[in-house]
Amino acid sequence: DIQSFNLGGMGCGASLISVGLAKDLLQRRRFRGGKALVVSTEVITPNLYHGNERGFLLQNTLFRCGGAAIVLSNSWFDGHRAWYKLLHTVRVQSNSEEAYNCVYEAEDKDDHRGVRLSKEIVKVAGKCMEKNMTTIGPYVLPLSEQIPVVTSLAIRFLLKMTGRMLKMCGQDKLAERLPVKKHYVPDFKRGIDHFCIHAGGRAVIDGIEKNMKLELFHTEPSRMALLNYGNTSSSSIWYEMEYIQEYQKTNPLKKGHRIMQVAFGSGFKCTSGVWLKL
Repeated sequence: DIQSFNLGGMGCGASLISVGLAKDLLQRRRFRGGKALVVSTEVITPNLYHGNERGFLLQNTLFRCGGAAIVLSNSWFDGHRAWYKLLHTVRVQSNSEEAYNCVYEAEDKDDHRGVRLSKEIVKVAGKCMEKNMTTIGPYVLPLSEQIPVVTSLAIRFLLKMTGRMLKMCGQDKLAERLPVKKHYVPDFKRGIDHFCIHAGGRAVIDGIEKNMKLELFHTEPSRMALLNYGNTSSSSIWYEMEYIQEYQKTNPLKKGHRIMQVAFGSGFKCTSGVWLKL
């Protein structure tokens, strides 16, 4: 139940972590009300890599400078001018050695400091996002999608326990014949109208679009942010929200729509937030 915060080193997932922290702090001022300013920036100059190792050089071509600022308030007097209402925030931290080392600040053999990006980052991000979506799903999905998810998890658990019991009884061949139940991927489009996926790269956006079965207009804000601004780290999801609000014509934003933001960060972590358009 302990949540740690290092606002200077949370990587690309820092913005929603800061929003979650601001939400908790504002809840302490529930009756008096208050305001919180969240500033998300990407400054690449301090970590610019001057060496020649390929694993470190990727950061120099991937990231771009950028920034965004968001004001949160729980004062009744600010309700009439608020654009969005924060509904949920979820933070999931992976604890494997592979996840910890996939984005790591270190020195190369010539003592040049930089951030090393592992080839396993896409696989690690997928596993971490799966945990995050499992956590936030009950808050945003209708019952018609939650029931198949619970059923799938229950069947997988029963098959796993049955296999273990058969192996303990020496029935290895019988255990191998047990069917394999695939994960049920819920349709988040039934509970979410817009998606702001961290613009970490085309492969990241393509992978999430395929796994979550999103339409092209759902990933359009992420692709346009990547095209126009590059990977601006934690601030990219706010460039995407601005695109949805001001420019998107294929899926216009309307009152009552729900927007999901998904971001990834070193550690490895996946953060998500859901907003309601007022």
